[in-house]
Formats: sequence, structure tokens, C-alpha cells
Amino acid sequence: MATRKLGLVDYEPTWRAMQRFTDARDAGTADELWLLEHPPVFTLGLAGRREHLLEDIGVPVIHIDRGGQVTYHGPGQVVAYLLIDLRRKPYKVRELVHTLEQTVIDLAAAYGIAARRKAGAPGVYVDEARGEAKFASLGLRVKNGCTYHGLALNINMDLHPFSAINPCGYTGLFVTQLKDLGVLDPPPVVADKLAQKLTAALE
Repeated sequence: MATRKLGLVDYEPTWRAMQRFTDARDAGTADELWLLEHPPVFTLGLAGRREHLLEDIGVPVIHIDRGGQVTYHGPGQVVAYLLIDLRRKPYKVRELVHTLEQTVIDLAAAYGIAARRKAGAPGVYVDEARGEAKFASLGLRVKNGCTYHGLALNINMDLHPFSAINPCGYTGLFVTQLKDLGVLDPPPVVADKLAQKLTAALE
């Protein structure tokens, strides 16, 4: 699996590039992992409902083709897009989601953080003073047996925009980040560690 580090890139052109990559790939196309950050944007998935957008704070909203409801992307959040041909893999979508969650759980554990998944609510969660909080979100699209979109890991970002939505469609869901859980590594360092774990788990 080839890893591409794209830096800070606008959401919509990156999404369209994923679509083009997926439409053009054939049996010999290598899988890719795209690591990047986005400028502030809300994305609304296929099942997304406008009522989960609670307040207009000037952040653009883009309707997209992944599963799930609304989430926020912004600088300081590392996004890992997984362009994988599942027809060549021994796992299916559910196992892929489980593996992505476990990779983040293992990454958090390496920093001394006890994280977990939650049945029926994809992503990775942790207990903090306020209660349960989410720090990694998942959303995939599968087309002709191939995936795109992926996971978003909050590292060191402005979390305020999450207060303008019901994150992932859940009222009152708290959102946190690795910085607030005691992680001092900057996003590029965490991104490299995440990529190493993802590559090892998925190849």
C-alpha cells in the first residue's frame, strides 16, 4: 500500500480525486493511503439530515457520498483516506471498519490512553471528566468493491466547530482530541505512527 502525504488540501477537490481514482482503477492498481488535513468544513453523509447542523458559524457544508451523518474537518485533525480494493483482500467492510478502529485504539494505547469502540456507533471513544467523548470518526464508501473516504483523528485542533453540530448525528456527544488527553506529539508525527499501524494491519 502506497502512502501519499498531501498536506493541507481543500475538501471537495480531494473527494473528487478519490472518486476519479476509484473509477479508473483496475485489477492491477495498487491500494493507496492518503494522509492529509483539511481547511474548516462540515461534511454531510448520505444519510445526513440538516437538523444536525445546529448553527451557521460560517463553515462551508458539503454533501458527500460516504455513510453517516455530519462531521467536522479542520487543521490539526489528521485524515486517512483508504483507497482499497476489497476484492483482493481477505476481509470485508465490517472487518475493515473493525481494523481501523483497532488501529486507533492501539495508537492511543501507545500513548497511555485507554480507548474503545462502541457498538452501533463507528469511531473511537474515551472516558474523560465530562463523560464519554469521541476523538476519531469513520466513514467509508464502497463502489465496485473498492473503498474510499476513511477515518479522521483529532490531534491538536480547534474543537469549537463541533459545538455547532450534532457530531455524527448524536445529540450531546462530546468530542475530544489527543492533545487534551496528554499527547504532545504534533499532528505530522501522529500521522506517521498512524500510517505505520494502518499499513501493517491492512497489508
